[in-house]
Amino acid sequence: MFSDQRLAELNQPLLAEHQTQFQYTAESPRLRHADVAAVVQKLIDFQVAIPSWALGTGGTRFGRFAAGGEPATLEDKIGDVGILQALNRSSNSISLHIPWDIPQDIPGLQQLLKEKGLVIDSVNSNTFQDQKDQPQSYKFGSLSHTEKAVREQAIQHNIDCVRYGKQLDAKTLTIWLADGSNFPGQSHLRRAFSRTQESLAAIYEAVPSDWTMLVEYKPYEPNFYSMVIPDWGTSLALCQALGQQAQVLVDLGHHLPNTNIEQIVGRLRQFGRLGGFHFNGSMYGDDDLTTGSIKPFQLFLIFNELVDAALDKSVPAEAVAYMIDASHNVKDPLEDLLQSVENILSAYAKALLVDREALAEAQDANDVVRAEEILRDAFLTDVRPLVSEAYLRAGGALRPLTAFRAEGVREKLIQQRGKHSVSTGL
Repeated sequence: MFSDQRLAELNQPLLAEHQTQFQYTAESPRLRHADVAAVVQKLIDFQVAIPSWALGTGGTRFGRFAAGGEPATLEDKIGDVGILQALNRSSNSISLHIPWDIPQDIPGLQQLLKEKGLVIDSVNSNTFQDQKDQPQSYKFGSLSHTEKAVREQAIQHNIDCVRYGKQLDAKTLTIWLADGSNFPGQSHLRRAFSRTQESLAAIYEAVPSDWTMLVEYKPYEPNFYSMVIPDWGTSLALCQALGQQAQVLVDLGHHLPNTNIEQIVGRLRQFGRLGGFHFNGSMYGDDDLTTGSIKPFQLFLIFNELVDAALDKSVPAEAVAYMIDASHNVKDPLEDLLQSVENILSAYAKALLVDREALAEAQDANDVVRAEEILRDAFLTDVRPLVSEAYLRAGGALRPLTAFRAEGVREKLIQQRGKHSVSTGL
């Protein structure tokens, strides 16, 4: 849909203005401490995985309003991510959810991925809902269930996810548990944790040596009295007991209001246990909104910790899997994902522009105001020209969202797939 020639045509009317804006930003005296060329290259190198389940209109507890032309097959989903990647060159990987995206034609999928310049980076298990013809129910838990048969079913499902992932060269298994309780006394809290630990150990044994197993946490929902893995400390304890291949996954929406997420990120990097992110935006809880749409300063502060840790030789070097996890109810899903990726890149760019030397001096001198102002200077910098330059140099669109609309992508998808085509997933 977006050939190199077509992208060049879409970029041409915007080039002169962009070049003026980029030069102005690159030569700004406020950025004299920064290597702008290096910042742009880091933006080009940065990739964030697109979740297969977020390519269709997400549901609420009350309804779902399909956008039309949604991807009904895994092949369609790969096609949609290919569109995003063509536009921003920052979305070269897909995160699959099983059983919504069980691969069938492996050679065909491998060929399609190659054509689109994409890879499958991770597989996500699903034990938070019952599937059709499922022998055992997860109503009262999965890996923590009191009945061994239910736990064994959930364990086997995760092992099956690894098997599917291996077929498509994935390297990451993500586990999120809905296990918990709604009422006092409903569950024995310590025994539920012990059963979960034993179940995770059985899964861990089946994970290949070159894989990472990410353990996610969530303080509430769907259970509101207790969750078996409610916080980063519980997830960290489980990972430490399992082994070095087990890492903590931080979902930005999985925190109580006003939680200092950037401090959690800093701690996990310090411990060498930050394995990945699920990016989204949140106002009240697990809202799954557009990344950076509600708390952009917090997103910047999170990336500030990531950049600072990457520069600190005393911090264990580790690969972090960046993924989006969102639900789109009123926006076009693909437009929302383009916005999320751009907001993520913008936060990263701002963090890269922080004057680290001056910040360290202010912190050592306990100069509170100066330290805060250094961060504010970076956060308030308009980095859009830097992000656009990264898009351009990587071969994408100067303004991906503008190009998406100019090309009438959603209308074309509706023509191809039909107005009532609905994506698999929630």
